[in-house]
Amino acid sequence: MTGRRTGMGLGDLVELVRGPAALTVPGDTLAGGAAGPGPAAASVCLYWAGMALNDYADRDLDAVERPERPIPSGRVTPGQALALAVGLTGAGLVLAARARVLRTALPLTAAIWAYDVKLKDTPLGPATMAAARGLDVLLAGRPGARRAAAAVAAHTYGVTLLSRGEVVGGSASRSAGALAATGVAAVLGASAPAAAPARTGRTLVRWGLTAGYAALVGRAQVRAALRGDAAATRAAVGESILGILPLQAALTAREGPLYRAAVPVALYAPGRWLSRRVSAT
Repeated sequence: MTGRRTGMGLGDLVELVRGPAALTVPGDTLAGGAAGPGPAAASVCLYWAGMALNDYADRDLDAVERPERPIPSGRVTPGQALALAVGLTGAGLVLAARARVLRTALPLTAAIWAYDVKLKDTPLGPATMAAARGLDVLLAGRPGARRAAAAVAAHTYGVTLLSRGEVVGGSASRSAGALAATGVAAVLGASAPAAAPARTGRTLVRWGLTAGYAALVGRAQVRAALRGDAAATRAAVGESILGILPLQAALTAREGPLYRAAVPVALYAPGRWLSRRVSAT
């Protein structure tokens, strides 16, 4: 008997849905001002679905470039990954319907599937991923969440652009684009809400969190730009993925109870710990 595995293990699932990156998802709906758990649960399901679908769609390319991933390594079958993607998509849409945010969840789902199946490697890829993450913020259902959605979308655009050099190495244009997107996200994160009374304490918290975001993400992206190799680019992508957490905290701190901003910050340490064991990219 060889003890051959017949099912997907928990570790395989965590790797398939990019465990460290998945920890950044609740911060989207917090930044959007979600008042209840429904939108956040829908968001998590749809994000996990996108990660599983990504590996299913990229299975042939990963067999050459990333053979350690769950599908090319044989730990997860393509059918299992696709079934998981479909099941989580359905669960996410049901949860969104119950939370009365289906109107946003439908275009979010369309963006996720379009990116993974068709647009990832096209010029529209970064913009499509940015739109998906922006819609994830709007899933919170608060009318005033557009600025937070724009900040998260800008960050995501830069990270997605940078990620195109994870295997082949970076380029000056991609690095410049990523840094510019990070700058836009930082400005939006530090800005005060429209028509809101000035509050020194809240402003200092927002500025401090945004400065932390700019330092974490900007430093990694500058290092990747200077070195230009694939290893530095991949490291910068990983740092940028987790670096969204202080940005989400800053956006959450713009309005509502400040204690909610502590949630994305608290997830940073577990994300770093998990990223040393499971790839975030």
